[in-house]
Amino acid sequence: MAEFSLPANSKIKTGKIHKAPEGATDIKSFYVYRYNPDSEENPCVDVFEVDMGSCGPMVLDALIKIKNEMDSSLTFRRSCREGVCGSCAMNVDGTNTLSCIKAIDEIDGDVKIYPLPHMEVIKDLVPDLKHAYAQYASIEPWLKTNTPAPDKERLQSPEERAKLDGLWECVLCFCCSTSCPSYWWNGDEYLGPAALLQAYRWIADSRDEQTEERLEKLEDPFKLYRCHTIMNCTKTCPKHLNPAKAIGDVKKLMVEGS
Repeated sequence: MAEFSLPANSKIKTGKIHKAPEGATDIKSFYVYRYNPDSEENPCVDVFEVDMGSCGPMVLDALIKIKNEMDSSLTFRRSCREGVCGSCAMNVDGTNTLSCIKAIDEIDGDVKIYPLPHMEVIKDLVPDLKHAYAQYASIEPWLKTNTPAPDKERLQSPEERAKLDGLWECVLCFCCSTSCPSYWWNGDEYLGPAALLQAYRWIADSRDEQTEERLEKLEDPFKLYRCHTIMNCTKTCPKHLNPAKAIGDVKKLMVEGS
């Protein structure tokens, strides 16, 4: 029987325990992944006992409280706190989500927080998204036209505009791509659900005049067809979008155009 093991420097160790202040009665434990590239130590998981009596309702509120009051070295991304910027994407309680809109009371027991899976980690909860953004740029996410620009805006009917619903709302948090097994194993060539949903957003736009060229660029055994409709992307999307359907629509257009 084959045996597999992680490299020694990637095994996660037990970290520090940060106790709640004296007198706290409503305590919840947060298990948070820690990794410091400036040290030679393995990643670890620290435990923070948070007084919920003085904490906001969302996971991001707890992380901010931990950073402000318990360990200022804790590192994570955040910005809008309203679920529209995508900055605070991480794996919470086993599911990729936006920590600013993930309610703590939805989680039974201890809260386990890790960075987005299968990505290089810069520090703690901050993944390296350079490759994901390069893939996004590769689909040329802007309006491409051949005809001269009109004096005013390029018009759409209400029906044409409605085709973009469920696509434009993507905040590029990459929760979907990092939940996809096909992207885990083929992320160097497979564009992943986030980039492909964005690609379809422009393919479906009636104002764009290079649909054929866009489809030709996706005609590749890996860029598009590594999607096997596992549906993890749709299940985990914190904006309740359906990347799997968008990818299926691209494949359908490929067949219709062949």
